Amino acid sequence: MALLDLWTKDRAQLAEKQVHQIIAFAGDGKLRDGSLASTEFRDYLRHIPSDQLSRYADECLQASFQDSGLALQDIVNEIGRRLDFQITHGRYRGTSKHPGHDGLWADADKHCIVVEVKTTDAYRIDLGTVANYRKELVKHGEIRLEASSMLVVVGRQDTGDLEAQIRGSRHAWDMRVISVDALLRLLKLKEEVEDPSLLRRIHNILIPHEFTRLDPIVEIAFAAVEDIKKESEGQRDDENPKEKKFTPVAFHEECIARIEKRLNTTLVKNSRASFRTADDSTRVLCAVSRYHERAKSYWFAFHPHQDEFLTNAGQAFVSFGCGDAETLFLIPFSEFKSWLEYFSKTELPDRFYWHVKIRKAGKSFFMTGRAGTKDFDITKYKI
Repeated sequence: MALLDLWTKDRAQLAEKQVHQIIAFAGDGKLRDGSLASTEFRDYLRHIPSDQLSRYADECLQASFQDSGLALQDIVNEIGRRLDFQITHGRYRGTSKHPGHDGLWADADKHCIVVEVKTTDAYRIDLGTVANYRKELVKHGEIRLEASSMLVVVGRQDTGDLEAQIRGSRHAWDMRVISVDALLRLLKLKEEVEDPSLLRRIHNILIPHEFTRLDPIVEIAFAAVEDIKKESEGQRDDENPKEKKFTPVAFHEECIARIEKRLNTTLVKNSRASFRTADDSTRVLCAVSRYHERAKSYWFAFHPHQDEFLTNAGQAFVSFGCGDAETLFLIPFSEFKSWLEYFSKTELPDRFYWHVKIRKAGKSFFMTGRAGTKDFDITKYKI
């Protein structure tokens, strides 16, 4: 049975296994270039939560086992994929005909990052070798020199020696270094906010810049705080603009577990409220709300970037958790999108969003439009 089939059949059992045990279930259990084991392992990594990616990375670094470095290479590339880079896996072992880089990451602007993964920087890294990988890719027309750079990903957080090595070399303007832990932190940040501009800022951090001006780094630091602040301001605006106290609710995971069961698929977290299948064929927006006593309804903000996220999917749904995961609605986005024109809208100088309100009437539930328009009976969408 293929590794992914095992995951689908008994997710809890596989979640308890260590990464070397997971690899043993893949193909013949040995990671090699072009092998079934490699294909199955990489496919499996695309379906699991980021917390498991983090645990597997730690196991590769803390407990050396056969192919631990190769497994870490695949894990790092999966982190890059979830940071919305277009990923091309490198080879586990280079040959005379194939450069030995570990991965190639391309952003939306077609800037390509040649990735090299090292479990430790305890030994001096030959920066010339990494630079030659880039030259070979340029030679074969796979990347452009002026639109490419190099990123060394190391297991240790203490990278002082490597940083000094890069600064003192001719590659100082083309190469950057980051620890696996820091890369995972960037992924976690991306998963916890809804602001799509954060992704561009993360990409820019990984590309060599002369950070004399520190604004881009400061923007990253405050992105999560500002994102939560915007959402809470919207909640207060809907119920009571003078209300100071606001406690956000978060039961997305419970909702997604129920949605996965209904759709018979696995959903991977994209941001705080957006999820998608590993092949990106299905996308889901999962919004949750507490009950607003004053308005006698549940309230949600729906943003233009969420509209764009769902519009670009082959199959898309919006879901709304009202109070808890037991009162959950799953609505085809094509149906929901036609309702937006009836909803109230808040327009601010830097953004706007629609107000989505759900109220209960007897045993029925309605999504209410602004005054003078119609309501939509969503009872049939309750799961």
